Amino acid sequence: MHRRVVLAAATSLPLVALGRGARGAEFSYKYASNLPAAHPLNVHAEAAAKRIGEASQGRLEIQVFPNNQLGSDTDALSQLRSGALEFFTLSGPILATLVPAASINGVGFAFKDYAEVWQAMDGPVGAYVRGEIAKHGLYAFEKIWDNGYRQITSATRPIRAPEDLAGFKIRVPVSPLWTSLFKAFGAAPASINFSEVYSALETRIVDGQENPLAIIETAKLYEVQKYLCFTNHMWDGYWMLANPGALHRLPDDLQALVAREFNRAALEERADVARMNASLGATLKGQGMTVFETDPAAFRARLRQAGFYQEWQKRLGPEAWGALQSVVGPLA
Repeated sequence: MHRRVVLAAATSLPLVALGRGARGAEFSYKYASNLPAAHPLNVHAEAAAKRIGEASQGRLEIQVFPNNQLGSDTDALSQLRSGALEFFTLSGPILATLVPAASINGVGFAFKDYAEVWQAMDGPVGAYVRGEIAKHGLYAFEKIWDNGYRQITSATRPIRAPEDLAGFKIRVPVSPLWTSLFKAFGAAPASINFSEVYSALETRIVDGQENPLAIIETAKLYEVQKYLCFTNHMWDGYWMLANPGALHRLPDDLQALVAREFNRAALEERADVARMNASLGATLKGQGMTVFETDPAAFRARLRQAGFYQEWQKRLGPEAWGALQSVVGPLA
C-alpha cells in the first residue's frame, strides 16, 4: 500500500470507531491501540475488522479505537484483563510489566537485521513468549506486528556515540528493560506513557525520546525534536492480544476467522512498514530534522561493559535467553 493511500485511509478511523454501533451484530467487540490512526498498524487492523465483519455476514463487529482513545497502555491492559476490552495491541517490553518474558525481543542490539527478527519471532522466541502470555491469562495471536527498529531523537544534541547519552533526559516507555538499557549508557530515562510523549517533549520535561520512524512521523514528533539519530538500538513489535474469555465465547468458525484475518493483517502491516521505512528518513529530513548515522558496535560494546546482557540473561531465564541466542548467537 502506497503511503499516501495508508494516510488517506487512516483519516477516517476514529470516526468509524466512534460511529459504529452493535446494530444487528451478534457479537460487538472493541480493539484498542496506542498508535496514531495514520500508523499502518491501525490501517491494517481496520481492514481486518472490515473483512471479519463482511465474512461473518455481520455476526461479529470489531470497533477500532486508535490513539489511546480508551486510555493509556496501563488502562487498556487492565481493561483487556477484566474483559471490558476484547482486543489490544501492545509492545512486548511494555507487556513485560505483566509478562516478564515478553521483553525478550527488546534486548538492545540483539537483532542485526529483519531476517533475524522474523526467524526469531515467527519461530522459537515468538512461540516461547506466546506460551508465557497464555500463562498470565491472555491470548496472543501467532503473528507479531512490526513496530520497527527504534531510533533516538533529540532537541538538544545529536546522539552519535554512547558517551553522548551521558546525562541525557530521554523518555522511555513504562518498561524495566528500557530503563535498564538507557541507564547502562549513563542516560536519565523517564518512563512516560505514549499519550503524553508529545507534550513532554514540547515542555522539555525530557530532551529526547526513542521510537521507530513510522511513529516519529505519524505522531509528528519532528515538530518538537531537532535531531534524528539512527541507532537501531532495539527492534520492537506489537502483540495482537485477546481476552481469552471473549475470544472463546465466539463460535469456532468466528474464532478461526479472527485468527486468520489478524495474522494476515500482521503480515501485510509488516510489508507496509518496510516500504515506509525505506523513505521515512528522507521524509523526516525534509520536515526539518538533522539526520545522523551511528556505529552500533560501539553501543553494543558499552552494554557488554556495563553488564547489561548478563543482567537480562539472569532476569529472563535460560529458556528465553536460549531461544534468543539460538537465532542471534551469543550476546553476553
